Amino acid sequence: MALLAFTTAALAQSMKPRYQVTNTSDVDRTDIPVVIRYEGGAHNIHSAKVMLGNQEIPCQLDDLNQDGVFDELCCLVDLKAHQGEILDIQYNTQDEPIQYPARVYAEMLLRNDKVKEKNKHDNFIESITARGDCANSYNIQHHHGVDFESEYNGIRIYFDKRQTLDLYGKFQKRLELKETQFYTSKEQKAEGYGDDVLWVGNTFGLGAFRGWDGQQPTMIDPVASRTQRIISYGPLRTIVEVIDKNWKPYADKPAITMTIRYTQYAGNRSTDVDVFFDKDVKDYLFSTGIINVKESVEFSNKEGLRGCWGTDWPSSDHENFKPETVGLGIWIPQQYIRSEEPANKDNYAFVVGTDDRHLSYKVTYCSDNETFGFHSAEAWFEYLKSWKEKEVDHPSTPKPY
Repeated sequence: MALLAFTTAALAQSMKPRYQVTNTSDVDRTDIPVVIRYEGGAHNIHSAKVMLGNQEIPCQLDDLNQDGVFDELCCLVDLKAHQGEILDIQYNTQDEPIQYPARVYAEMLLRNDKVKEKNKHDNFIESITARGDCANSYNIQHHHGVDFESEYNGIRIYFDKRQTLDLYGKFQKRLELKETQFYTSKEQKAEGYGDDVLWVGNTFGLGAFRGWDGQQPTMIDPVASRTQRIISYGPLRTIVEVIDKNWKPYADKPAITMTIRYTQYAGNRSTDVDVFFDKDVKDYLFSTGIINVKESVEFSNKEGLRGCWGTDWPSSDHENFKPETVGLGIWIPQQYIRSEEPANKDNYAFVVGTDDRHLSYKVTYCSDNETFGFHSAEAWFEYLKSWKEKEVDHPSTPKPY
C-alpha cells in the first residue's frame, strides 16, 4: 500500500483532482490498494466519487484519528502489468458517503447472557478499554477480542497481554464472521463455513507484537490500560487499533504508549500492521514473528520474509475440531530488523526496533481447507516469494495528473 499526502489547502483548490496510478509489476493485479492522505484533514468533505477511466469504482473515506474529519481516501484498482490509468475524484461537501457493497467486515461485541447460541450474540460495541489491573480482560468480549476479515481470511486479536492474532480458515472465498462469530455451529460446518484453525497459546500466532528481554519475547504488561477499537468498517478496508497506555517493556526505561493499527483490504490475503509510539524508542527492542506450528517446515529469505507450513489441533476439543494445516507468512522491512532468531519450540522470531516513532510490517496466511488456496509447503513458500516480489515491492502510489 502506498500513500499520497495532500494538504488541506491544495484540496480546497480542487474539488475534482486527477491522479495517475500504475501497476509497476510484470504481472496483472487486482484489488491494488490506492490511498490518498489529507494532511490536516479533509475539512467540509462529506463524500467522494472515484472514476477509473470511464468506470465508477467503489471508494471510502476514513477518519483515522476520530476527530470527525476524514483523513484518507481509499480505493482498489485492477491493472494489467505495467498499465497506468487515470483516477478522477469528485468531492462533495453535502451528500453522505455513497454506500457500496461490503467486501470486508469487523466486529466487537459483549456476550449477551440471554443468547444461547454462540454465533448469535448481539451486544455490539466499537471500542472498549480495560484498566491494567483488570483481572480477566480476555473474557470481557465475545470471541475474546475484535475480529475482522476479507474474503480470504479472518483474524481475531486477543484482548489481553498477549494480543495474539488467532486465525479463521475458510473453504470458500467470502465473508463469514458476521454469521459464525468465530464459533461455527455444526449446521454451519455442514454448509461449508470455516472455523478456528490455529492453536496459539502464548506464541506470536500470526505476527503479534511483543517486547524483547534480550533472550525471548515479553508480553504487553504492565500497562495502565489497554484498548481495542474499530476505526473503519469498510466497505473496502477495515481498520482496527489496539492501544496500550503507559506500557513498561523495561523496568529501567520510561513507559511508552503504543498504538498498533491493523488494516485489512478487500481482495487481499495479507494484513498491514503499523505500530506507533508516543515517544522516541530507538533504545528499545521489540519482537514479532509467527508461531512454530507443530512439526512445521520453515522458509526464510534472510531479508525479512519468513514463513512456515504445519499441522496441529486448533483446540483441545477433539470431538468438534480436526487437525488443521496452515501456511503462515510475515514480511518485515529490513530497516526495522535487528536480528532473525533461530526457531524454537514456540516461534520463528525477529527482534525489531525503529529509529523513529513508527514501524510497519505485513502478515499473511492460508488454510489447507481453502478451495481457492494452497495445499503444500512448496506451493505456499512459492506464493510468499511471489507476494513479496510482485505485490509488496510494487505499491501503486497515486501521482497528481
